[in-house]
Formats: sequence, C-alpha cells, structure tokens
Amino acid sequence: MSAPTYNFIRGTVIAAVFGVCFLWLVIRAFKKSDDPQLLLFKWFLTALVIGFMAWQVGPMVKSQNSSVAISGVFVTVFCGWALAAIWRRNLANIIAKPIGSLYDGGNDEIEARPMYSFAVTKRKRGKYDEAVAEIRRQLEKFPTDVEGHLLLAEIQAENLNDVPGAQVTIHRLCNQPGHSPRNVALALNYLADWHLKLAQDREAARQALEKIIGLCADTEFSAMASQRIGRLGTTEHLLSPHDRQRLSLREGVKDIGLLQSSAHVVPKETDPAKRAAEYVKHLEQHPLDTEAREELAKLYAEHFQRVDLAIDQLEQLVNCPNQPDKRVVHWLNAIADLQIKHNSDLDSARATLQRIIEKIPRAAAAENAQRRLDLLKLSLKANEEKQGVKMGTYEQNIGLKRS
Repeated sequence: MSAPTYNFIRGTVIAAVFGVCFLWLVIRAFKKSDDPQLLLFKWFLTALVIGFMAWQVGPMVKSQNSSVAISGVFVTVFCGWALAAIWRRNLANIIAKPIGSLYDGGNDEIEARPMYSFAVTKRKRGKYDEAVAEIRRQLEKFPTDVEGHLLLAEIQAENLNDVPGAQVTIHRLCNQPGHSPRNVALALNYLADWHLKLAQDREAARQALEKIIGLCADTEFSAMASQRIGRLGTTEHLLSPHDRQRLSLREGVKDIGLLQSSAHVVPKETDPAKRAAEYVKHLEQHPLDTEAREELAKLYAEHFQRVDLAIDQLEQLVNCPNQPDKRVVHWLNAIADLQIKHNSDLDSARATLQRIIEKIPRAAAAENAQRRLDLLKLSLKANEEKQGVKMGTYEQNIGLKRS
C-alpha cells in the first residue's frame, strides 16, 4: 500500500471517528436540553462563525502582508468572543456541574413517584370528594401503586361510609398482576376490618379472608387468614355498644372487709372439662386456629396432667403448613418444656431441641436451642429439686386468733 493511500484511509477513519463522536455529543445534548430549539439555534450560529473563520480568517493569516495577517488574528479573537458569548452558560454549567452534583445528584434520574400530600391535606380538612379526585389523578399515572389504592379505599370506607366502593377498590388492586402476597394480604385484611367494624358483616369479612387463602396459597399469610377466620366474632359481638343487649349485674357484697371469710364471694372458675370440650368443638370447625389449639394443649398439661395429649396438640401445630419459623420454634420449645417439667425425659427434650437446629440452622433460634442443649442437664436437675421440696402445713387464720 502506497503512502498517499495509507494517509487517505487513515484520515478518513479519523474523520469518521470524530464525526460519530460529534454526532453522539449533539444527540446527547439534545436529549438533556431543556430547550432543544435554543440549542439548535446555538449550533446554527456556531456553524456560521466557524464557516466565516474558514472563509476569511484562513487566507488572512496565510497572507504575506503583515497588516492583513494581524487583522486575521483580531478577527479570530472576535470570532472566539462570539463563540464564548453563544456558549457561555453551557461552559459555566460544565465547570460548575461537578460541584453542584454533590448536592443535587448530578445526572441521576429521579424515580417518578405519586404524591398524595394534597389528598391527605384535603382529607384532614373534610374535603373527602376532592381528596378522592386527587388520588384518582395520581392513580391514572401510577395505576399499580399500593399506597394510593389503600388510601382511596380507606377514605371511601371510613369517611364516605362507602364500604362497597372500598371493596371494589381493594378487589381492583388484588386483580392487578405483580403485587406481592404481603400487599395483597394487607389490603384484604383492611377490607375485612371495614366489614366487621363499619358494616357488622361477618360473612363479607370471612369472604375477604378466604380470598387471601386463595390468592396467597402456600404462604404464611394464608395461615394467618385461616387463624383469623376461626376468631371471627358473632353477630352480637360485632354490634355497636348501644345496640348490644344489656347485661344486668348483681349488687356487690357490702362490708367485704369485715367478713371472716371471702371464699363464698370469689367467682367460680370455669370447669376445665367444659373448656376443653369447647376447644375441641371449635377446632373441629376451625382446625387451623393455632391459638385455640395451643390453649387446649396448656389445658391438657396443667389441669388434666395429660402431657401426651398436650404434646400431640403442639405437634399438630408444628406440622401446620405455612407457619412462620418464629411460631414453630415457640411450639418446639414448649414441647421441650413439657418433656422436662412433667416427664423429666432428657433424651426426648434433647431430640426436640435438635429439631430446631435442623429445621432452622442459620437463625438465631438455632443458637438459642444449642445453648439450651448445653444447659439441659442443669434445667432437669433444677426441675427435680423443685419438685422434691415439700412445703409445711400451717394452721389457717393463725393471725386472727388470740393468744
């Protein structure tokens, strides 16, 4: 390849590279410009100045006449001033931008987010319809925003007494794809609260909670919804205080401090057998009510001394699907407590605590279980010593007798 051809190719490549870079800078400047028309006008003036310099200043500087060459220098300076006047603000921004970006974030794009401050202000002033209209305007721009839907439904239910409208808003949110199970469960729990508190409609609240089970299957939120369904109050319980049936109370005992014995005025405790039967009947209808099953286990252990039945109930809780790890650890620790306190069974308690370590190896609960394993013999010994201590029998009402 000859030298002229090489120089031509090299010059073409360099020109192409500079041309592409220049075009990229122009496009980037247009995208970031607040006024593209003004920027285009500046580029037009710049092209005129540079063209004038190429047409007039070049021959003047190359002239053999010194006065013409000096004039060319002055013309070049004048053209430089003209370019500086055209681009002065842009040049100032280039110099000040690194410092300003320390405070305003520079070129980092701000994530667009809905603003509900105006709606909240109007709600506080009692302008509920205007607040709803403002929220709807924001939801038109951000149709999947959870906060906006919940705020709209809250105003509809609590301020406009429009529970059906709030239900439509919540269902619209739940039918949108992409929402996390936590947000869906939160919205439907709010809806269940409004059905219970504002409409006293237990069946509608049950349907809202059952919708959580359907939409958030195989999650802890479905288990919590099942738990709450088992705890829904009766219609009488949901009525407002002025609509409830009044209870008549007996007159209290007078001069109770002067009585020799107050045993007859102490309220009788509920029969443990009756309580156990009520829990069993309730669990037949709501087997996922973990709170009732845990109370039944306590009743079996403390009143009936049936540790085997108590452990069976707690094992059912451990095996319930989709329960939070924190609850499972609590129930396993309760089983270990029963095995130590009532059965003095060191091996069974050790196996139960080992299940915590195997089930949740990386959690803090595993460390606590291991620490408890190390101190298990001491716990067993302390329990045996406590059971071996017998208290003496003392004469009753000794302080009321005379010497």
